[in-house]
Amino acid sequence: MTKIDPYLHAALLLKGADKEISEAHITAVVKAAGVEVDAARAKVLAEALKGVNFEDVLKAAAAPVAVAAAPAAAGGEAKKEEKKEDPAKSEAAAAEGLASLFG
Repeated sequence: MTKIDPYLHAALLLKGADKEISEAHITAVVKAAGVEVDAARAKVLAEALKGVNFEDVLKAAAAPVAVAAAPAAAGGEAKKEEKKEDPAKSEAAAAEGLASLFG
């Protein structure tokens, strides 16, 4: 399993709770998760996310998924191929894509 950055999770949690994404808030969330806090990482992330429109970022991240699903739905009566995708791989790919948005 790919390790997911707790600082990014903290930022998303704060955004979802309509709280300010600040160094202090990120630090509090990371500490509450039981992770040793790196103040420099919290500060850099808080600065990097100032002015970021999360709605646009999340829409852009979701767009490739919607585009990929459209051809499968349009196939209708065509021969159906069942391709079982490992959910863990899908989650890992999504997490890597989100992490790349924040450097």
